[in-house]
Order: sequence, then structure tokens, then C-alpha cells
Amino acid sequence: MKSDMRPLNMFLQYLLLFLMPPLCSSTDTITPNQPFRDGDLLVSKQFRFALGFFSPRNSTLRYIGVWYNIREQNVVWVLNRDHPINDTSGVLSINTIGNLLLHRGNTHVWSRNVSISSANATVAQLLDTGNLVLIQNDDNRVVCQGFDYATDSLIPYMKLGLDRRTGFNRFLTSWKSPTDPGTGKNSLRINASGSPQLLLYQGSEPLWRSGNWNGFRWSGVPTMMHATIFHASFLNNQDEISYMYSLVNLWVPKTLTIDLDGYLQLNTWQETEGKWINSRTVPTDRCDRYSLCGLHGNCDNSRAEFECTCLAGFEPKSPRDWFFKDASAGCLRKEGAKVCGNGEGFVKVVGAKPPDTSVARVNMNMSLEACREGCLKECSCSGYAAANVSGSGSGCLSWHGDLVDTRVFPEGGQDLHVRVDAITLAENQKQSKGFLAKKGMMAVLVVGATVIMVLLVSTFWFLRKKMKGRGRQNKMLYNLRPWLQDSLGAKEHDESTTNSELQFFDLNTIVAATNNSSSENELGCGGFGSVHKLILHDDYQGQLYNGQEIAVKKLSKDSGQGKEEFKNEAIVIAKLQHVNLVRLLGCCIQNEEKMLVYEYLPNKSLDSFIFGVSLLDWRKRFKIIVGIARGILYLHEDSRLRIIHRDRKASNVLLDAKILPKFSDFGLARIFRGNQMEGNTNRVPYITYMSPEYVMEGLLSIKSGVYSFGVLLLEIILGEKTVNAHYHDNPSLNLAGRILQMDEVLTCIQIGLLCVQECQQLTMFFGNNSTLSSPKPPAFILKINMS
Repeated sequence: MKSDMRPLNMFLQYLLLFLMPPLCSSTDTITPNQPFRDGDLLVSKQFRFALGFFSPRNSTLRYIGVWYNIREQNVVWVLNRDHPINDTSGVLSINTIGNLLLHRGNTHVWSRNVSISSANATVAQLLDTGNLVLIQNDDNRVVCQGFDYATDSLIPYMKLGLDRRTGFNRFLTSWKSPTDPGTGKNSLRINASGSPQLLLYQGSEPLWRSGNWNGFRWSGVPTMMHATIFHASFLNNQDEISYMYSLVNLWVPKTLTIDLDGYLQLNTWQETEGKWINSRTVPTDRCDRYSLCGLHGNCDNSRAEFECTCLAGFEPKSPRDWFFKDASAGCLRKEGAKVCGNGEGFVKVVGAKPPDTSVARVNMNMSLEACREGCLKECSCSGYAAANVSGSGSGCLSWHGDLVDTRVFPEGGQDLHVRVDAITLAENQKQSKGFLAKKGMMAVLVVGATVIMVLLVSTFWFLRKKMKGRGRQNKMLYNLRPWLQDSLGAKEHDESTTNSELQFFDLNTIVAATNNSSSENELGCGGFGSVHKLILHDDYQGQLYNGQEIAVKKLSKDSGQGKEEFKNEAIVIAKLQHVNLVRLLGCCIQNEEKMLVYEYLPNKSLDSFIFGVSLLDWRKRFKIIVGIARGILYLHEDSRLRIIHRDRKASNVLLDAKILPKFSDFGLARIFRGNQMEGNTNRVPYITYMSPEYVMEGLLSIKSGVYSFGVLLLEIILGEKTVNAHYHDNPSLNLAGRILQMDEVLTCIQIGLLCVQECQQLTMFFGNNSTLSSPKPPAFILKINMS
């Protein structure tokens, strides 16, 4: 039990892979001797990505794609996007000179022709980044990679940008349509001119630009890619201009994808909901549209009437169009304005996205003050800004001509200094002084009003507290606090009480909603106590629920171990969130009553469906098995705490309205801290689903959880309850006997498949040869004419 546990920790990940639809192969590598056929699957070493043939929705054409290896396919890269195959005969292989080749029979469909310096073989491998690479064996050198030929999605560690040495440019292009991943009309690429920036194009027309990289981020995306989610990397040197990002949490799949409407969309996999969540990232609003307000215009999305204004010192070129809210003609310098050697200066635009930097001059060695002086000396200079906003600002961006695509943000922008004539400069300074004076008076009034309001609210609160005493919720939290401290320690206790989403219910609410724990509402009764169904209406707890059905588990007063189970269950479940775990909504701790409030699942427990007369067909059982495996994998590997359930049986697996399995009853769960993989316990319940070393020696580990899953899996498949996994008098009743029976069943299935081949052999049933060949597809399937 003290050997390396990593293979065992990955057992459930292997299981989830094997529970997917049958596939011919599942390695991560294509070799010259092992071509890749339609129906095969490449899976990266850590199971993060998969590669295989697929057909888009409502299409029969076949493509090779890469997707995150999760339950809902989301293709992030397509190899043959413009060269589909119209049937399932496609083969991806490595040819005699070491290049990757896609063909159907003798027909060449697609190839990646690269120069191979050695005659030694190459292999193609799918990495855990999602990158398909062609590797030369003799020096382990990557000679070609899929990341250089991105499709519509930017995933972590994939680069966008220009290789200055070769001139090779990496960029994204949208799909043609939802059913066609071919090269579409929208693209995202880095414009290397001036100060490099990302531009989103529709054809050759720019739709949106990111602004320059200002040391922290793209200047035009103040809210995108927070450091708590993304780590961004931008390079601009003599070898390359590139942008790449990585994720803080590698196990939360995310992609940035160009959609068909010209938006850059952030896709995030939500494991708790079991689906992708899509949010259109940019353009965010109308002001994000490239040059919405024309030359020398400034876009402010907070303006109610019309978002476009002219920059200081400019006026609309077409007042009539401007009146009708059409700013496409832009703005012109005010008539008679003199901005060359006539006392001109600069007006600061606060919180701005600097104008299009592809036409800007860049000097990273110049201070901001030197930038101002240099711009003032050149009559052609129309404005300047800091190239790097870290610290007090450094580097110089200067524009010598039109200012295009300027906007302001509510927060997160930077200062832009626009050249104006002497008259405009004086007017602006006068307005600024008046504004500051008004602002100072307003600040005094606001501070005074705030102080008075705080005093009134504080007085009212103090009087109310004196009259009513402590609120009931504070009493309940106070009563729960010693239990949390005993089990978790001070540090984890503080985190539990401050960050937990656990709600505290009033006892009167529970009593009224359950009709005083009436037997009519009782769902069941176990070692912990009784479970009741109730509906919380607006009359009882309207600020929290609106007619939501929930289940209440009530601690039995006569149960000595129930108190410990209650404490453990409240602590464990409050910290866990997963689609395959029953959600704990809150608890009630008042007087002598202790209750846990859960979501209500209408289909009750799994045992009522699989034992006796089975109510589930195989597809539903299969769905349940996969859900249970995902829940266990989360508890063992992916949750904040490593949890061994210890009471994993069919009656503790509940089913929601869609037959989605959810684990319940965590009263016996054991928390493993840090890197702890096993432990001893003196509390060993006599449970059918527990492993022998746990029952006999009290030794608990991840293996114990995997063992109990195996017993439960056999029960779901057989539709019979395993009475006692360690009953030795009758081998046909114990787990080993059932495994032997299953082995016979699988042998018969394999022989049955062999019998429907073109060359049948019935003698295998009676022979002594223990090795059976793998069955091939039945003959009638191969020869059927679909026309």
C-alpha cells in the first residue's frame, strides 16, 4: 500500500477514457508502421486533449480535429479544414520520406511537406497542450507543428504573430459556417507596423483592434485576461513578434475563438454545469468598432445621446451627418487654428485607448517628458502617449498625422495628449480650474452627507441590536464554529466561515415547511436520521428561495454517531461543488435540532432502479456509470480536498430528473490533506463495498474508493446486489465469483462477434485454445449498399 500511488490515482481517468464509445486505438502517437484511421483516437498523455475524425453538425463530411477530452466536444483545431473527406475511408499516415499525409486509398487529400534532414523515421505526437507535432527521431527535433497553422481558436501556449527571420505569420480565421470549418472571412492577426497590435478583420476591413501592448496588457482591452485567470506573454524582439497566454488553472478548459459574426469569443468549460459557457469578449460595445467616430473622433460609450465627440481642438467635418448621429466622416481641425509655433500645447484625454498605433512612431528609450518636448518641436506631431504604463510611464508613442479609432473607458485606460492651438488650450485650462473648484465643493458636501448618514445608520443599528439581541443566524453560526475548529483547525475554519456559501435556516421555517416533520413528507430513514421533502415558499424564506423543492436531513436524537456525521457532512459538502455531487444548500442548528438542507432529487436512489425488475436500459446505465466515475475522480483528484467517501453504495447515489447520478451522504467521508494518499482509522463500518485491507486492517486509501466503485459497477451491470464481497462459503455469491461469471459472459460476447464474420469457426467453443482473435466488423456491414 505504500508503493507509488500515481498509477492508481490515474485509474479513474483511464476508466473514463475506456467508457467512451469503442475506438480502435487510443495512444498519443502515429508512427510509420501505425497509420491513423477514421474511428481511431489519439489522446495526450495526461488525457487533456484528443484527436480524431469528426463531422460538424448537420454534415457528413469528415475532418481531423483536436478537442478537449471532456464529455462535450469542442473542436479547437482542424487539420484538413479546406480538404474534407466525403466518407470514412480516410487515413492519416507518415510516408516514406517522413512527412504527414492524409489519403483515402491511393487518392492524396492533404499533406504537410517539410524538409527532413535525416532519412530516419519521424513520428507524429499529440501533446498535452493540444499541439500535434511531427518529431524527427534521430535528434528529437520538432520539424512541424499544428500550432503554426491555427484555425479559429487560440488555446493556451498557442502563439499568434510574426517570425521576423522567416516571415512566417501565425493567425486565426473563422469557420465558413457552423457546418463547414473551412477558411472563413474573419481573421485575427498581429499587425507588426508601428507599435504592434492585434487586429480583427472581416475580409480586409478592420473590425476591432486591441491597441498596443503597454507593459501589462493590450491597451484597448482593460478588462480582458485578468491575472487571476490568464498569464499573458508578449514578445517583440529581432526574432519575432508574438502573443501567447497560459491558464492559472490548467484543468479549466478555455478557448478564445473567432465566431462567424466577427466577435472574439471566450469559451469556458463549467464542470459543475456540464457545458461550455460562451461570452463574446470583443468587440464589447459600439465604441470598440474600428473608427466608429471617424478621424480625430473620440468614442465614449457612457454618453446617453450619441457616443461620438470630436477630440479637443476639432469639430465635425459634416455637421448635418453628425446631427443624424453619423460620425463616419470624422472631425477636422477648427477653422483658423494655428498649431505650429503659436503657443500651442496639449490637452490630456484621461482613460483613453490610444489611436491606431500602426502609424505611430515608437521610442522605448525616451521618457514621457522628452516625448512631450519632441512632439512639441515637430509641427506634424498631433499627439503622444506613454508606450509603457508601468510605474510613472515610459517610452514614447507619437502620431504624425490623423488620429484614428480613439475611445475612452470608464476605467483602465491611459492618458493621451492631443495637440491643440493656444485658444483651445486656454479654454481647456479655464474649464479644468472651474471643474476642480466645483469638484472640491461637491466633495465637501458628499463627505458631510456621508458622515451624517453613517451616524444615523449606526444609531439605528445599535438601538435595533439592543432591542432584539443577537440575530438567529449569528447564534447558529456561533454554535457551528466550535465544530469547524475541532475538525479543520483555525486556518481552515476561518476559510470555511468566511468563504462558504452555506446558508443558515431558521427552525420555524423548516418546521412549517415539513408540516412539523410529518410522515407524509418523509423520504427515508437511515443511521443518520430521517429525510424529508419540502417546498420553501415566499412566505417562509422568500429572500432565498421561490418555491424551490429541497430535502431536509434531520439528525436523530438517539444516534450517538449522528452528531459526528452531521459535523463531517456539513464541513465536507460545503467545500465541494460538482455536477455529480448532491448540492448542500444550508443547515439549521437551533436548540437541540440539527438539520442539513439539500437540493431535492425526484428520482430518489439508484438501488430502486437496478435491483429486482430493472427500470433502466443500457444507455441509461452507461450514462450513470460515467457520471459516478466523474464524481469519484473529482473527489480523489480535482477537488480542493482529497475525499474518500467510505459509504459508496447504490442507495447513496441519487438520480435527478434527467437520471444524472449524484453522490449523497458524506457522514462517513474521510478528508486527506495535502499529498496524503492513505491513512489508518479505528472506525471501520461493516460495509459491503469496502476493500479487504480497510475492513480487516483499517487501512484507508484511494484504492478503497476505487474498490467500492468496482463493486458498484458490477451491480449496475448485473442488476443484482452483491450481498457480501468477503463471503467465502459460497464463491458464487462473493465478488470473485461474479467476476468469473462476467469473464464467461465476455468470452461468449467475443465468440458471438467472431461468428458473424465471413469466416465462421464454431470449433472455438469447444477447443482448448485459450486465446481468441479480435473480432472484425461483420461482413454484412462492410458490404451493405447505402444507396
